[in-house]
Formats: sequence, C-alpha cells, structure tokens
Amino acid sequence: MQFIKTAFLFVAAASSFSITEAVERRDLVDTILQDIESATTCAACQTILVLLKGVAVLGDAAFVDVFTELCILSKAEDEDVCRGAVKLEGPIIAHDLRAMSIPSHTSQLFCITFLGLCPYPAVTPYKVPFPSSKPATTRPPPSGQSPIQIVQYSDIHIDPFYETGANFNCTKPICCRPYTPADAPGNTSYPAGPYGNTKCDSPLSLEESMYAAIQSIVPDAALTIFTGDIVDHAIWLTSVPQNLEDINDAYSRMTGLHNVYGVIGNHEASPVNAIPPKAITTSSNSVQWMYDALSTNWAQWIGVTAAQKEKDFGAYSTKYPGGNLRVISLNTNFYYKQNFWLYERKMEIDPSGQLVWLVSELQAAEAAGERVYIIGHMPMGVSDAFRDGSNYFDQIVNRYSATIAALFFGHTHVDQFEIAYSDYTAQTYANALEVSYICPSMTPTSGPPAFKVYTVDPVTFGVLDSTTYIANISSPDYQTTGPVWEKYYSAKEVYGALLTPPLTDPKAELTPAFWHNVTNVFQNNNAAFQGYISRKNRGFEVDSCTGTCQTTEICGMRAAQSQYNCDVPKPGIGFSKRDEGIVRYLGHVEHDVCEGSLARPILAKIIARHGLLEEAYERAQEKYA
Repeated sequence: MQFIKTAFLFVAAASSFSITEAVERRDLVDTILQDIESATTCAACQTILVLLKGVAVLGDAAFVDVFTELCILSKAEDEDVCRGAVKLEGPIIAHDLRAMSIPSHTSQLFCITFLGLCPYPAVTPYKVPFPSSKPATTRPPPSGQSPIQIVQYSDIHIDPFYETGANFNCTKPICCRPYTPADAPGNTSYPAGPYGNTKCDSPLSLEESMYAAIQSIVPDAALTIFTGDIVDHAIWLTSVPQNLEDINDAYSRMTGLHNVYGVIGNHEASPVNAIPPKAITTSSNSVQWMYDALSTNWAQWIGVTAAQKEKDFGAYSTKYPGGNLRVISLNTNFYYKQNFWLYERKMEIDPSGQLVWLVSELQAAEAAGERVYIIGHMPMGVSDAFRDGSNYFDQIVNRYSATIAALFFGHTHVDQFEIAYSDYTAQTYANALEVSYICPSMTPTSGPPAFKVYTVDPVTFGVLDSTTYIANISSPDYQTTGPVWEKYYSAKEVYGALLTPPLTDPKAELTPAFWHNVTNVFQNNNAAFQGYISRKNRGFEVDSCTGTCQTTEICGMRAAQSQYNCDVPKPGIGFSKRDEGIVRYLGHVEHDVCEGSLARPILAKIIARHGLLEEAYERAQEKYA
C-alpha cells in the first residue's frame, strides 16, 4: 500500500495532477488500489495509466526493458515474442504516455483500446466544410446494359517462412514455422499441409492458387480491388527490409490480374499499425519507405501521377480507363484505434489532411459527373475505428452519396456489409444512402480462403450482385490435390429471394435500400439470420447467435458510423486472487482479428498478475530514476 501512495505522488509531477492535488487524494488511495485489483472501472484504468506513465517518463529504454521483463514473468507470451513485440511497439506507447494528460479524452480512448474499462466519450463536434451544398440528385437507376465483373480480395497475409510439415499447433500467435526444433517438419505430431492451415497464415502456394482461380473464373474482369494486408501475423519479427520484400513480392504476383487498385493495410508497416500522420512524422518514425514501395508497385495500374500522390500520405485518386469511374483509395490507418501514433495529447481532427483531400476529390468528381468507388482497408463503421474520425468520414459520404457508387473494405476477415444512413436515429430503407462491401480474407485463420466477384452496371457502376468464392480447406482432398475454388453463394440469389417481393432481376441493383430490407428480414426470420452468420465465416467454427448477439450483429450492419454499431466496451481482463490468472469477461465483442499488435494482450496479462505492475514501477524507479 505504501508503494502505491509513493508511486501516485511521484507520477503526479509528470501528469495533469499537481503534487498538492495528489496529496489531497491520499485518502482515495485505498479505493484506487481496490480498483486496480478488480480492474472494472474507468477510474481504475486511469490510475493504471498513471503507473505506466511513471515508467514511460524514464525513457524508451527503461519502458522496453521493464515491460519485456514483465511480459516474460507474466508468461504473457513466449520469451522471444515478448522481446520482439515490446521492442517494436513499446517506444510508441511510451511516447503516448509521456505526452498524455490523465485523465483526458485521449487517456479515456487509450483505456478503451487496451482494457475496455471506460465508456466511449462523446464524439468531438466537428462539421466538415464542403465547397457547395448537397444537390438534389440521387443515385442513378441501372442502365440495363450488359454488366461487367469486378473482383475483390483482401488480407492475404503471406507467410514467406511457412514450411510444409511444420507444427500448426505451436505456442506462438501464428504457427506453421519451425520456430524450435520441436516445431520442425518430422518432429511434430501436427504437420502443416502444403496449402495452409487455419492456425497459420498463407503459404505462397495458396496465394498463387487464388490468383490462378481469379484468372480462370473471371477472365474478363474489368478491374480488381485489393483491400490490403500483405504481411503475416508474426509481428514480433517484422522489419523494414522484410516487409519491403513481402510487399514487392506480393505485387509482382498480381501482374496477371486486371487493373489492380490497392490500399494500405495496417500490416504493411513495421512496427505493425505504426503509421504516423504528417504532424508527428520524424526521420525516426517515417514510413516513407512503405509509401514509396507501394507507389512504385501501383504505378503500373494507377499511373505515375496518382502514384506520386500516394507517396504523400498513402491515398490516391485515379480514373478507371474503361468507364466513367473514379477510384479513391484511402489510408484508413489514420482512424484506426490500434495505430498508437494517433494517441496524442490533443488528437487530430484530420490526420495528414486526408479528409480535406477526399472532399476535394469528390467535389471534382461530382462536377465532372463521375461515379466513385471508395476503397480502404478498415471498414469505418467497425469498433476498430475511432468514433470521431468515423463520424467525420460519414459526413463526407452523406454529402456525396449521389456520386459514390459503393465502398469496399477488408480487415475483419469475414464476409459482411455496412449501411450508411442520413439519419441513424430513424433508420429506414428510404434514408439508406450507401453500402460498404467487406471482403473475407484469403488467409485461412478465419475460415476457408475467399474472394468476391461483383456483377456491376457498366454505366452507373452500381453493384448488381455479389458472389463469394471459397476454397474449402476442410475438404479431405484439399492438401493432396490443392485448393478447388468454387462458388459459395450469391447475395441476390440468397437474400433477394427473402424479400417481398423478391429481387431476382439480374439487372437490378443491390441498393442501400435493398440491404436495409435484408436486415429487416434478419430481425424477423431467425433461419435467414443464422444462414447469414454461417456464411459470414464461410461455415468455419459457426456458433449460434441469438438474443443480444443477434441484435448487436444487425446493429453493426446498420452502422457505417462506428458510434452507432452498438459496441459497448467490455472489460478485457480481471483478477482472480486464487490463482492470479486472467478472468475474461464474456459478451458479444467484435474481435479485431487483424489488429496484429501484441501490446494490448501483453499489457492486459501483465496487469492481470496481482501486484506485478506496481512492483515493476518500483524497480524501474530504483534502476533508472
């Protein structure tokens, strides 16, 4: 107890609290300690941040040293994973903590992200400025002309060190590598097959198989959308040279596809997710190497001019050569809660000015009478998106809804959609404005490898149908004869038939109103909803979703703005005094399978060990102060 009192006083000097205020709060220390041990309140998390900040102010080396040791002692991960992950991500978190006021808007968001212990703060009011008012025009009706086809694939997560026969049941976050002699081929009872495993990222053989399937199934595809994430999930081992090699290799294998339009995934960076906005970019944290590599690879499809713009902040706007369509690629990492560079003392409204740039591109497209596809990695309605940035982006989507034909994202690894509305408090088919199509992953960690094919109106570029193709990794012949890519389902065939009247006309658009009406069916037809849940994960590890799970899932479909997706932070950890282990609070929590960062689970496990964080603080003071 005395240590906590001393620690609280010490850190007060570096926090938003004064020494006098800290002394006056001595009588609250007993309550604070209890909060830390139970870790169930926002106040508890704010106090934990005070302790973390006390280590961070001693410098990056101290922070990395202390938390590496804590990670090892708590057995949060294997020792090599602890050392690699904390070395890469620790300095960014220490940077955040040193500048952070506690309590504050930023610290509250930090607590939500790391421990789920605070309620979401209200969205910071900001009205996006537009050059002109929204016109009275609406979405154009389908032209009736012969449709074209568009391909989307996402989250390929290629593991260049995947080894056939290596252990797929290892102790690391991702397997199928010979991390130890016991994991090597011939030494394990869990040998990985040549075409992938659900506990591992993608081997090159799977990547090549998918590209060959796309070329065979959709030989005349008008364009191809790749919504990001090339690098594997062994993020404690990433480096700039290896990530560059992975990026260049992946795009070299895509050259046989038609008009590839790519985006930046959160895994392209090293450390993972670490993409600083311009305002805090320095020579030591710059990701210009990544922008340059992507620019060079994309130039063959988007042109040199657009590629040069991509070098500025990872976004570009380019005209599709086969029609009146503009493709705008966004760097959604600027709104991603796992991008720890964003947790500044005062968080930016528009990191790197990307939203201002997006408005200018959409305004020009509107004036030119162009249709627009917006593509990005992270869907802007999921709980991974900061609510402020999601709100501001959705304002732009609302303003230019007559110009935007559709939006395409990845990141979640599952097959889903989000609807944008002009009024989220009274959602109807009449005020449904846009649809975001979210593509399942190629990497099999979330189910069978998949890609999507859209049937599209060649004039309006509205989506007429969405068909998912998969390679059934559970098939007994999968590893011997190789992946067989087959049609899994068509949205129009499955969901169009459920409506009254049914939507079966092949030339009718899957409008935002259509998708809203589908969600109404899901509310009233349990069999239809459970079918959606099964297809969402391509039939992989499907659990029943009823009650709160069902209502929350439908709420997420109706939320292209993250503050309306019904996500409520759930405590990520708790304490068990009996065994000092982790107690996880169950509930419907949207799992960020693509977060990559190991900082969150490591920190949670450290805090869950009774007294460990406090002891670490004391040892850090003795060694570094």
